[in-house]
Amino acid sequence: MKSLLILSIAALTFAPLSEDEQPLNLTTIDSLRNLQSNSFKVGEKLSYTISYGFIDAGEATISIEKVTKKVGRPVFHAVGIGRSVGMTEWFFKTRDRYESYIDTDAIVPWEFIRDVNEGGYKIKRHLIFDQLQQKVVDKMAPHKGEFTFEPYAQDMLSAFYYARSIKTDTLEPGDMISFTMFLDHEQFPFRLHYLGKEMVKTDAGKVQCLKLRPSLQEGRIFKENEGMTIYVSDDINKVPVLIESELLVGSIKVKLVETENLIRSLQYR
Repeated sequence: MKSLLILSIAALTFAPLSEDEQPLNLTTIDSLRNLQSNSFKVGEKLSYTISYGFIDAGEATISIEKVTKKVGRPVFHAVGIGRSVGMTEWFFKTRDRYESYIDTDAIVPWEFIRDVNEGGYKIKRHLIFDQLQQKVVDKMAPHKGEFTFEPYAQDMLSAFYYARSIKTDTLEPGDMISFTMFLDHEQFPFRLHYLGKEMVKTDAGKVQCLKLRPSLQEGRIFKENEGMTIYVSDDINKVPVLIESELLVGSIKVKLVETENLIRSLQYR
């Protein structure tokens, strides 16, 4: 089950193509950017259900637990949890937990923890990011040494919040958007197409959303190059409301079912 990975990809929707390509001179902590995000706050919690075809397969939550400190700077402690439910527990039991410590001003990760158990397949990561040198080490695999990354590259969870910090009022249908994420000791580029606005029906009513379609590597997870459609609320919150994805076998649908402590309540029609 790829629930939190899919939600993270859904977050990769608003990163401007040019930002990570600009030459940067990050010599001190104070030289990091200041995004001044106003799209989320401590105490926010988003809950999703994941269905595989007609089967209720899992559930996921993403939340900001508190503000603490890393490298002397205030950081959000964000937590993502995914688990299988129902029949899926019998043949593909899943317990996923992700934690990220995200700079409250620059919206970049200083530390990332990944503890995944999916059908007996386990992954453990504990990444420590040096945002000035663009280097990262994995405390769970110190023998692999240092890895490098592009300036302001994100982990799976910090990407969710960075994306929501970007202004979207200048997007036009057909725009191409690019983003870089660091995952499993590698960088992954994502490119997305903005398709316009669309009303999405939910259990609580209709929500106006931005419709996006990412270009993903064919054959690794998804059925074809553009097998996913993402609907993100067209408001200050910028939360994924619905994700539909065609997999190599079957399809997955991720639905937002509950929110807590949003900056502003979703507007249903």
